Amino acid sequence: MSRRRLRNSDASISLTPMIDIMTVLLAVFMVTTPMLTTGIELDLPRAGHFALSGNDHAIQISVNSAGQYFVGETQLSLDDAVKRVIAMRGENPMLTIMISGDKSADYGAVMAVMGRLKDAGFQRVGLRTQIDD
Repeated sequence: MSRRRLRNSDASISLTPMIDIMTVLLAVFMVTTPMLTTGIELDLPRAGHFALSGNDHAIQISVNSAGQYFVGETQLSLDDAVKRVIAMRGENPMLTIMISGDKSADYGAVMAVMGRLKDAGFQRVGLRTQIDD
């Protein structure tokens, strides 16, 4: 006589947690990607033969010649621009910020955004420049 053991095994995998995680990641990328690849037209200052252009994954904050602040192509006040970047840091603690200041922009406006970002705890803040011909 053979004895058979009957097992009640459920070999299915629950996909719900994976789908939840993928949905959150999709939402994060949909929100942050347009801000990484767009910006406003600026006349960057020239600084030597090596340009500080920033990496492709940095958040771009721009200051135009009128002293207006932009995150991507969205014009914001200084406070709102800093708040938006702080919110982005919640998703990526190693976030890099590149500040693009028009060469005719007020030096104080560019330094104001840089100082506010440093006060908010950002360690990776740089200034974009253009190659000197």
